[in-house]
Amino acid sequence: MTGYGSSKKDSTRFGVFVEIKSVNHRFSEINIRMPRQLMKIDDKIKKVINKFINRGRVEVFVTLDGDGLTHKSLHIDWNLLDDYYQFINTLKQKYNFPDDIQLRDILMNEDFLEIVEKEDENEEIYQLVLEAVEEAVQNLKAMREVEGKELFQDLSDQIKHFSQRILYIKELAPLVVEQYQTKLQKRMNDLSDGIIDEARLMTEIGIFAEKADINEEITRLESHVAQFKDTILLQEPIGRKLDFMIQEMNREVNTIGSKANHSKISSYVVDMKTILEKIREQVQNIE
Repeated sequence: MTGYGSSKKDSTRFGVFVEIKSVNHRFSEINIRMPRQLMKIDDKIKKVINKFINRGRVEVFVTLDGDGLTHKSLHIDWNLLDDYYQFINTLKQKYNFPDDIQLRDILMNEDFLEIVEKEDENEEIYQLVLEAVEEAVQNLKAMREVEGKELFQDLSDQIKHFSQRILYIKELAPLVVEQYQTKLQKRMNDLSDGIIDEARLMTEIGIFAEKADINEEITRLESHVAQFKDTILLQEPIGRKLDFMIQEMNREVNTIGSKANHSKISSYVVDMKTILEKIREQVQNIE
């Protein structure tokens, strides 16, 4: 399910800004972009997010600013500097060079002096980041809940249309055998000049009735629909449960389509498969 949330936290020394975006995904996937010094709390950030989001692709962006994030230090290579000094004095003595070593000669030589910038590990920064992440993900969740209400209404409407098709097929189911009996009786009349072997006729009808019986599939579909309606009311992650139910309903619909030799039922089967596909697409958005 799509969503967006952000949070800004400040202290006397620095500030933290967190943005979190989520898009539809079958599983949980969290990608975090943040300064290298925060990598220590990568797992903690993911745990905070997983408290509120169980499904979806989540992008997290963390920005730091302010003083106290890094400190600089001067690194001096004293051994190299000693060697350099000795070398210069040796050259002067050997070749009678008049110039002395100037302080600027040393200060401008990066081989001797280096300013090193190091990122600080700061528990105060870590805590501020985690607080900002939690607030941002709560804002995102609130946005997703608004979308969830609209999604609930759409799923309720779609499953209602699906249930209506089940009722239509249930009413037509007995007519399948009657229609076959009429056709078979007419065919036998045409081939036998009106003399019908009743025993053979009843045997053929019985065989067909057994093969074309869709009562079990209808009963299972009605059960799946009832479970679906109950499940979308639960206050817990239900996306995978609904996805499984859609697969089971689709299997029953396919069986009905292959068994029921009736044009109107076939038309309803097409409608039901279309509805299930719409529901399946929406279910991908649910945790």
